[in-house]
Formats: sequence, C-alpha cells, structure tokens
Amino acid sequence: MDAPVRMRIDPRPRRWPLVLSCLACVAAVLWLGAQLAHQHYFREGHARATTALRLTVNALNADLARYEVVPQLVADLDLIRELAADPGNAALRQQTNRWLAEQNEAVQASDIYLILPDGETIAHSGYQGPASFVGQNFSYRPYVIDAMAGGQGRFYGIGTTSGVRGYFFSAPVADETGRISAVVAVKIGVDRIEASWRGNQYRVLVTDPEGTAFLSSEPSWLYHSIRPLTPERLARTESSRRYAGTPLAELPVERLELHGAPVFRLPPALAEGPQRSHDYIAASEEMTGAGWTVHVLLDSAELRAEARLAVLSLMLLIAVAGIGLMMWRQRRARIADRLAATAELERRVVERTADLARVNSQLEQEIAERRATEAELRAAQASLVQVGKLAALGQMSASLSHEINQPLAAARNYADSAAILIERGDLTRARENIAQILALVDRMAAIGKHLRHAARKPDDVLGAVVLAGLLEETRTIVAARLASSDAVLDVDVPADLPPLRAGPTRLQQVLVNLITNAADAVEGGADRRITLLARAEGGRVAIRIRDRGPGVPDAIAARIFDPFFTTKGMGAGLGLGLSITANIVRDFGGEIACRNMDPGAEFCVTLPAAVPAEAAA
Repeated sequence: MDAPVRMRIDPRPRRWPLVLSCLACVAAVLWLGAQLAHQHYFREGHARATTALRLTVNALNADLARYEVVPQLVADLDLIRELAADPGNAALRQQTNRWLAEQNEAVQASDIYLILPDGETIAHSGYQGPASFVGQNFSYRPYVIDAMAGGQGRFYGIGTTSGVRGYFFSAPVADETGRISAVVAVKIGVDRIEASWRGNQYRVLVTDPEGTAFLSSEPSWLYHSIRPLTPERLARTESSRRYAGTPLAELPVERLELHGAPVFRLPPALAEGPQRSHDYIAASEEMTGAGWTVHVLLDSAELRAEARLAVLSLMLLIAVAGIGLMMWRQRRARIADRLAATAELERRVVERTADLARVNSQLEQEIAERRATEAELRAAQASLVQVGKLAALGQMSASLSHEINQPLAAARNYADSAAILIERGDLTRARENIAQILALVDRMAAIGKHLRHAARKPDDVLGAVVLAGLLEETRTIVAARLASSDAVLDVDVPADLPPLRAGPTRLQQVLVNLITNAADAVEGGADRRITLLARAEGGRVAIRIRDRGPGVPDAIAARIFDPFFTTKGMGAGLGLGLSITANIVRDFGGEIACRNMDPGAEFCVTLPAAVPAEAAA
C-alpha cells in the first residue's frame, strides 16, 4: 500500500520549485521591463522638454531684440537733445510728451521716458495717465546708472510707480560736446509673454540670478525662489528695488535624477490636484544677455502612464506566452494519443496494402492496354490525314491537267501553223500565231499561280479583302470541278460591297470548299445552279452559297461541321472540309451556319467588315 501512495505524492512537490522559479523569472522580467520603460520615456520626455526650451529661449531673445535699439534711436533725435539741454522749457516738454506717446503706441512698448542725470523724469509717453513717470526719480535703478556711465542699460523688475513687471532698456543722450545730459529708457511688458505659455503641456519658469521667479506660466510660482533666500541675496534684490517691495518666498523644489533625467519635485502645497507631490522633467538654459535662467518643465504623469502601459503590454505578452506554452503541452498530449491511434491504423493499412497492390497491378495493365489503343488511334488518324492530303493533291493534279492540256494543245497548233506561215513568207500571220502562243502561256502561268495560292500555307494576316477580286481567282480554281459536275455558278456581289476583315488565302480556301461542296450536292440533279450572294448587314458582310441538291437531313445538321464527319461514300472524302472551313471562319471572328432551302441547302458565312484604317491600307 505504501509504494502506490508514494508514486502519487512524490511528483507533486517536485513541481513547486519549477513553478516558483518561473514566477521569480516573470517578476524579474517585469521589474526590468518597468525600469527600462521608465528610463526610455523619461529620456524621451527630457528630449522634448529640451526642444521646447530652445524654442522658448529663441522666442524670448527675439522679443527682447525688437526693443534693444529703440532707446539709442530715440536718444539720437534733435527733439530729445534739445529738451535735455533745456529741461525747463515747458513747450519742449509738452511736444516731447506727445511725440513719445505716439512712438510708444507705434512700437507697442509699455513706456518710453526721458530722465535727467539726477534721476528726475521730465518726459513720459504716459504723461496724461494716473501712473505718469513725470517727476519720479529713478536714480537708484541700475539701468539709469549704467546709461549715465556711457553704456546701454538692461534691467528687469516691477515698476515702482506702475507696479507692472517689465524689462527696461536704456541709452545715454549726449550733447554736442559729448557730455551725457540725460537718459532715454524703454520699458516692455512681459504679461503677454506669459499669456503665450499658458494652455500647453509645458510649464515655463524664468528666474533671476538669485533664483527668484520673475516670469512663470503658473501664477502661484511668481516671486518664489528656487534657491534659499539668504540675507545677502535679499540685500542685493532690495538695493535695486527690483520687486518694488513685493514679499518674496522660497519655492521648496527638490531636484532629483530619476531614470536618467533631471526632475523638479514640488511639495503637495504647490503641486496641482489633490495633496500629493508632483514630478516635472526639467530642462534649463541661461540667457546671459538678459540675466535670466529659463526652465521648461514637463509633467511626468503622462510619461509614467506610458511606461505603465508598456509594462502592462509586457505582462499581456508574458500571459499569452504562458497560455501558448500550456496549449503546446496539451497539444503534445493529444499528439501522443494520436500516435497510439496511428499505430493501430498503420497495422490496418499494412493489411490493406496487399489488396491495393493487386488492384494497382490490374490498373497498370489496363492503362498499358489503353495507351496502346490510343497509339493505334493516333496512327489511324495520321493515316486518314495523309489520305486527305493525297486526295487533295489528286484533285489539284486533275484540275491542273485539265486546265493546262487545252491551252497546251492550242499552243501546239499555233506553233505548227506559225512554222508553215514562216516557210510561205507570211510573217504577219506568223506573228499573230506567236502572239496567241504567248497569251496561252500567260494563261497557263496564271492557272499555276492560282493553284499555288490555293496550296500554300495559310500564313496571311488579317486585313481588308475585296470579295469581287478574290472571286476571280476562286472561279479559276473551281472551274474544273464545276465543269465535271456540269454545274453553273451565279455570282451576285454589289459593286459597293465593303471590304471584309480576313486573310485572302484562307478566305479563298473557305469559298473553294463551299463551292466544291455545292458542286458535289448538285451533281446528277435536275437543277444544277449554284448561287453565291453577298450583302452588307450593318457592320458585317453575309456571304450565302446555295445549291439545289438534296439538302441536309435534320438528323445530321448538328454534326455537319464536326471533324471526320461525311455523308459521302467510302473513299469520296474524309469529312475535314467543312470542319476546316468552320475553324477558319471562327479565326476571322465570324460565324457559319447551314439551313435547308427546299430544294437544296444554303451555307451562310458572316464576317466583320474591315475598319476604315485597314481599308485605306
């Protein structure tokens, strides 16, 4: 009893280490996949943030460059120099104020104003408003100090009079002796710059050298420093009154390196959404000319979601692989069952093999006998074709002999008469006899030409064929057969019949076969007329050949165009004429039909008319 129990229990514990190993491998693969996915998407996000940073910095530089030369251009004007030389002239002040207002609207700046060396403002583009700079003293501003030293000043901060943030450009006004008599300052607003940053996937933060946020796409980050606010930094900021008394605070940003990318982590108090920390992929660049550092931040939540989706896809792939492995194992089990069944089938197949071998032997013997029969049939068919060729050759020879013997005998008579006439000295009549001999020779040559045309290989191409001209040669070829049957051929072809689209040699073969067949039908009959009628019917031409013979019985009408089918006696024909004729007509794109006419039968050949281009050729 113990041995069977051990056999059922022992294999099961041995499977657990394998299962645990597989689970550990899957966990390791998932962990590694998660790390690689986060690293890939974080680095991709940093690359995107870097691209957005370059575009932002270029846009800021371009925007500031538009106004950098405006103070110097204004300082070089005679009106400004005259007022700087005579600041107490009220008329000049009024004129300058109006001109500055017009120019400020034209260049779309925030303010343009003129400052005396002691820091007092004597002219301002907004002189009529409640926030007029006239009478205000800006001697403490760095941009005034730099311009009075002979350079061009640049400064950014909050206006102490207007309370509006802006960027300041300044330039000195020199009199005729080169002494600096005043300072021209231009202020541009930055609110419109921030407005262009809002509403996209990137956050933008611009900090001064002390780390304080001066521009931001998030209003809650303004006037917060990403560096500790030490007393030294606060003193430097206060001395320039950059933020005009606005209280500053620290922005508690934790700088990290996550998955190979720099990250700014904001605490829950300043993060978006519910109380939780937020990570932003950060890309930073200094603008040395403006004195700013630009930070472009990309929310990492979307990147983490993409990484989680990649891990989920990996899990699904592993699950599919596991299911595939299970299916493979089940398939192996089914294959093992099938192998057992196959062994039984093979045993039965062996038993049936002997029966099949015996049947195959009988089939091979029958196939050999059938092949021998087919070979004999092909040989008989070849003999029949050869007999047909010999019969056609005999008919051609008979026609040739009949047609040539008569002109040949006449030529002999003319030659004998010519010799007698020459002996008598009657040269005129001798020449007439010789001319007759030459005409007979030409006739025999024409007969030979017609017969050669009928016998040569039908290699002509389809083109325009004039039926009337072709019938002249056809009459010559069938003349002997018509004479032997005492038949008369009546031809009715109108002069305006359009040309046919056919091959002349093969079409002549069709006409010869049908006329000869009609001559066979009327031979020995009371009415031996054969009628050939041609008419145009639409875009086709119908050729009808009618005899007055016994006609075609209905029982054989359907087989009359079959190969080797004939109603003539033994040795009178092979039954190939009408079959060949039907094949030629079909090659031309036409049709052939036969019907009883009481008396006789009529064969109708319908062929397409030649197109104008073929007829012109």
